[in-house]
Amino acid sequence: MATEGLVPITRDYLARYYDKYPLPPLPDGVTTLAARLRDMSADLAAVAPMSPDEELLGREAGGIPAHKIDENMWKNREQMEEILFLLNKSRRPNPLQQKSTPEDDEIACKLDVVETKIKDMLKKLEQFQLTNADNVFNTVMTYMPQDFRGTLIRQQRERSERNKQAEVDALVHAGVSIRDRYKLLWKQQMERRVQLAQLGSATGVYKTLVRYLVGVPQVLLDFIRQINDSNGPMEVQRERYGPALYTLTKLVLAIRLYLHLSLARYGQMKIEKDDLAVLQQAVVIYSEEFGKFTTFIGEVFVNAPFFISAEDAGADSRTSDEYRETIIPAGKTHEVILSVEAVNSYIAWDFSLQQGALGTLLDIGFHVEYISLSGEKTLILPYRRYEADQGNFCTVSAGSYKLVWDNSYSTFFKKTLRYKVDAVPPVVEPAEPVVAP
Repeated sequence: MATEGLVPITRDYLARYYDKYPLPPLPDGVTTLAARLRDMSADLAAVAPMSPDEELLGREAGGIPAHKIDENMWKNREQMEEILFLLNKSRRPNPLQQKSTPEDDEIACKLDVVETKIKDMLKKLEQFQLTNADNVFNTVMTYMPQDFRGTLIRQQRERSERNKQAEVDALVHAGVSIRDRYKLLWKQQMERRVQLAQLGSATGVYKTLVRYLVGVPQVLLDFIRQINDSNGPMEVQRERYGPALYTLTKLVLAIRLYLHLSLARYGQMKIEKDDLAVLQQAVVIYSEEFGKFTTFIGEVFVNAPFFISAEDAGADSRTSDEYRETIIPAGKTHEVILSVEAVNSYIAWDFSLQQGALGTLLDIGFHVEYISLSGEKTLILPYRRYEADQGNFCTVSAGSYKLVWDNSYSTFFKKTLRYKVDAVPPVVEPAEPVVAP
């Protein structure tokens, strides 16, 4: 299909798509169990006054979840980690660690089952988020020319994600809470979304990048420009699928609140069998329904109309021939000057030699220089002789650079050089899935 034939991605357009994917309703027990757990927590709060942190947790469990779908995903992941922290055997009350009585032993065993279910669900959620992120990135890459620029984008993504992980690791090393770590993770997520929206708006350095993405349909750029808007096209997704996820978020918060209070007051009041049964039932139904939800939303995402490849859009920028050819006589050089505007940009090149007369040596000298404002030259890539040098680049600061192909060592044969070079600004980080803004 031709790019110009694509339909704008509006709320009405998405609503018609989502009509094909009705979400099965949650069991009534989800809401009932969450309310029951909050009542049980209130009984425990009467045993001993709640600390400020416990009061904060109580307000969150009884409050209204965030509106954005992926913020709820991160909130569920945070709560799973908090629950696993509580259930870690080394942090349980001493009677449960030592299984002092048959009753303690039975409770500990049932908590082990709860721990296993939450741990399994956490792994599935982590994989769900990783898979969605990779799917988006790989789709974006279908619009990129299949040369050094695609390699740059991939390496930039890897470096960016390493930097983000280093931020998280530094917090963990400093001993911050799980809550604080997830504040950073969500901040990083929103940074990705802002960058995605900037790409759609083509502002600043992203305007430069858009010229490399000339095959991206305008309807997609218009869509991602509104990706963070509260009343943008994605609001229809929140209306359709948000309520079920909000209900599950409230359930996992209620599970954590009850576990926290019951373990903190275990020395004063052991967990009753009926209460433990409610907890187990809540964890089972939460794991089952949250698993169903992620599977469902993943299918909706993969088939979404905004998740379109370059081939489907009829984009041909990836395969356009941007090479230039020149003849370099014996004893001569060919030079290209590049101007770089931003720090941490790249200069990149891809070249080869065409077969010439019989006996022609298919190699050529090549080096890269930095040219200062005063005209002084600094060698940044040493001279070497190449047959071809494809997909190469180096990180540079702002300034002027000269790429030189050198045939001066030849006394007779000219060389037919086929090349392309570019100055590439710092690349937009890949955005997380637009399925859940």
